[in-house]
Amino acid sequence: MNINMPTDPKFNKYYQKHLKCLKLNGLRPKTIEAYSRAIRRIGNYFDCRIYDLSSDQLLDYFNELLDARSWSAVKLDLYGLKFFYTKVLNKTWDNIPLIKPPKAVRIPDILTIEQLNQLFAATRILSYKVFFFTIYSMGLRLGEGIKLTVGDIDSKNMRVHIRNAKGNKDRLLPLPEKTLYILKNFWEVHRHPLFIFPSRKRGMKNARLTERPLDRGGIQGAMKTVVKQIGIKKKSPAIRYATALPPICSKGALISLSSKKSLAMSAY
Repeated sequence: MNINMPTDPKFNKYYQKHLKCLKLNGLRPKTIEAYSRAIRRIGNYFDCRIYDLSSDQLLDYFNELLDARSWSAVKLDLYGLKFFYTKVLNKTWDNIPLIKPPKAVRIPDILTIEQLNQLFAATRILSYKVFFFTIYSMGLRLGEGIKLTVGDIDSKNMRVHIRNAKGNKDRLLPLPEKTLYILKNFWEVHRHPLFIFPSRKRGMKNARLTERPLDRGGIQGAMKTVVKQIGIKKKSPAIRYATALPPICSKGALISLSSKKSLAMSAY
């Protein structure tokens, strides 16, 4: 289903208003992206005539969307359209009774210390090796690890400030001693004034000049490659968030990173 921007002038006017309302309602960037994508997709489906859709029209649309995508896409498009009607068009929203996504509770897979050591050892690129160790040792989500900055590391009180996390909330996490040691040595390699994990695009020598952190897609690609290589069968061990056994930093994990020499010799 087409998610490109329609060329209809009226639709574009309301779409821009939609973007402003999303921003002013304090929604997170990912939510804004999902809701705006929903309106583009719905707009294309109905030839931009989306201002007075009937229940039957919506049932047809969401049924086709579910066939093509997933319940996740259905929920996001449904919520995005509801926001559009109530906030942009100032119309009353009537829930569609036949659309009821199934409730599912997922439990993340937990890797053993042995599996984690295999994962770290098989990761050849230094940035990803340190990144994987960091998120597993502290139980961080992927986005939380990417956004870590030098100022978030409180070595005096041995804690890390996780900012603007899920639900727009900050939190403080204990900083394992080995994780601090590895991060310090890693920073000595790239010396970026802001990011703990700067982008790899400029290479190691010019990493301090980059304006972006590590690329999310690059991290996910590296993880999938390593997982396939070592034969871990669990699903997405660190694609969205990391879950590891608590003793990870006390069982000799990632011994190869515990010397500054080995850090400097690894590929950035």
